[in-house]
Amino acid sequence: MTKFDLIGPSEDILRGSLEDAMQEFLSQLRASGASEKTVRSYRAAIRDFISIVGNKKVSEISERDIHKWRLERVRRGFNKGIKGRGSETTLYYYSLFIRSFIKWLGLRINVGGFKKGSRKLIETLKPQEIFKLLNAARDATDLLIISLLIETGLRASELLSLRWKDIDLEAREIYVRGAKYGEERVVFIGDLSKKVLETVKTYVSSEDERVIPMTYTALYKRLKTLAIRAGIDPKRVRPHILRHTFATESLKRGLPLPVLQRILGHKDIKTTQIYLHMVKEDIKNIYLKIYSISGIHGGSEIIGGRSI
Repeated sequence: MTKFDLIGPSEDILRGSLEDAMQEFLSQLRASGASEKTVRSYRAAIRDFISIVGNKKVSEISERDIHKWRLERVRRGFNKGIKGRGSETTLYYYSLFIRSFIKWLGLRINVGGFKKGSRKLIETLKPQEIFKLLNAARDATDLLIISLLIETGLRASELLSLRWKDIDLEAREIYVRGAKYGEERVVFIGDLSKKVLETVKTYVSSEDERVIPMTYTALYKRLKTLAIRAGIDPKRVRPHILRHTFATESLKRGLPLPVLQRILGHKDIKTTQIYLHMVKEDIKNIYLKIYSISGIHGGSEIIGGRSI
């Protein structure tokens, strides 16, 4: 959980309502360098809390209100409109965000916590499927989207906020400004991305132009169309699956885990370690294939003087 350097609430805020306190809290989050995505996450959690306990004064908040919110969410879950991996995971993160808000208010109230929901199996694409996507490209924009996502591991939001001034083709570096948690980082440009970027840049009139000038919805639909043209199940082609593919392939090719952590922009290396499991499974499958009975000595092995 990222820690932000906040100055705390004023006396006026402490005498006011939860809604006013939330607005001040979010303003301080922005000022401390939190990204808009992070601010939206905190806002969603705190507003959910207020929707259950009411917009009462800060001084009136008690541990009973926390219990009321927890009980309501355990019983009824969340609205279908809330994005996430499920109620367990949403409860886990919301409790963290609300706890930070309560702590910022200086209230000695135990928010408690929830067990984090189990992580879904991470999907990736096979190298031959990536080649199919590239071959299905209709124009330079298609090529640029696939090559950048698969060679840099950028998040969709980072890709769509990328501007030409953020790219140094000579140094083969991309300055990622729209990074999660409000932190900036550098990723590197692969051979294919470099060629496509050089081609597309000849038509660019301003360094302030976005490299991929489209919305997330348009990006999502374009990838689905590419998947259909490539003969791949469209459900398996999403921006984050390409990011997962980049991470997994990087480890397979020997990229050290701490280096991958830096490139992906993970705050905690434990987040990056989820890809080690996938690499281990690949190694295990290769091992079992080699050392299966059919793979040893053409299908037979002598054990104790007997052929099996």
